[in-house]
Amino acid sequence: MAIVDLVMPKLGESIMEATILKWVKNVGDSVRMDETILEIATDKVDSEVPSTAEGVITELLYKENDVVPIDAVIARIQTAGNEPAAAPAAVKTTPAAPENMPTEEIKETPAEVVATQIKKEAKSHTARFYSPLVLNIAAQEGIPLAELEQIEGSGNDGRVTKNDLLNYIARHSKKDITLPVKTISHETAANASPSYSSPVTQSGGNVEIIEMDRMRKLIADHMVRSVQTSPHVTSFSEADVTNIVLWRDSVKSSFQKREGTKITFMPLFIEAIVRCIKKFPLINSSVDGDKIIIKKDINIGMAAALPNGNLIVPVIKNADQLNLVGLTKQVNHLADAARNSKLKPDDTQGATFTLTNVGTFGSLMGTPIINQPQVAIMAVGAIKKRPVVIETPHGDSIAIRHMMYISMSYDHRIIDGSLGATFVTAVAKELENFQPPAL
Repeated sequence: MAIVDLVMPKLGESIMEATILKWVKNVGDSVRMDETILEIATDKVDSEVPSTAEGVITELLYKENDVVPIDAVIARIQTAGNEPAAAPAAVKTTPAAPENMPTEEIKETPAEVVATQIKKEAKSHTARFYSPLVLNIAAQEGIPLAELEQIEGSGNDGRVTKNDLLNYIARHSKKDITLPVKTISHETAANASPSYSSPVTQSGGNVEIIEMDRMRKLIADHMVRSVQTSPHVTSFSEADVTNIVLWRDSVKSSFQKREGTKITFMPLFIEAIVRCIKKFPLINSSVDGDKIIIKKDINIGMAAALPNGNLIVPVIKNADQLNLVGLTKQVNHLADAARNSKLKPDDTQGATFTLTNVGTFGSLMGTPIINQPQVAIMAVGAIKKRPVVIETPHGDSIAIRHMMYISMSYDHRIIDGSLGATFVTAVAKELENFQPPAL
């Protein structure tokens, strides 16, 4: 007999703790290797933690809704053999939001300002412990520390759990955030937007009410925060991608046979974007107060739709260091992982520029919302055959060409219309001047 410690797995470089959502197994239950034992959540992903050994669970060290630091022992399993005393757990993750949300944030939103103040007060004025999850919910609902201390907790030592706070909010119907003026710095006040709350609607009549799932709530918050943070401007261009379409049609069968994966248009678009980012590095940046942070790494996020209709943005790291074959394999791997809920937390972090293919759904063009803290996002539309005037030194002619609209939304705080329009046009020219690679 041996005892194996199950530890909270590492979920990404910027994630230091996770909340236990549900214990799937209890003390006394038998578990197989890689069988799910519990479900956990962070701000980025919901995850299933599998067993690292086969045996019987002898101890659960934390309760549901507890916030647990990474690498902490969360359960113990008695095995029949001489297993090692501890083994790292792998996680099966379900993406939670477009979040390739990097560790650096641009501006504190009103809720974040309140959260910061509450955390400072909680550390200095009370001995009662509050998890980061509880503090963030309190900040979003405008509940000050004095009010938080009056809530009766059902957790260990009277700790206020997430459910305690949500039940309190439901009873008191608190919806708006109140910002204490003293917590806002001059810089934050200059950039902060008014707090956002959805208008109250009446639900009478022949309607169906659907509760947002956790992922949709995070997406909604992320989109609202982006619009409040960045003044959006969108520029458009169109590209004649006939050469790309004809080349892909001619090589797709041999490419799949040789490389074991399909070649799509997405890696070709990414390749063109990367070349243009090298010419216009300001596009690959973020804003921190009155500072512009230009990223040396080119990490391209590609928006992918999930089977449930939600959106996730897996990231191709160091895209400028990959050739077309490498980009193709990365694109297909991440897209497949997204569809099958197999993305790892690191797969959705660190993007410096995002590309979304709205043409996949038949749309000709779009005005995408910036994925914070990036400063630009590009959308490519459906490729359509159209009659186009072809100008040549010998005269003009009309021909049937494969045409595609390109749009890019950008942060007008640092990217002016001249740069935005120039970049979109440069990408279009890169696609039109496509030179078939040697495969």
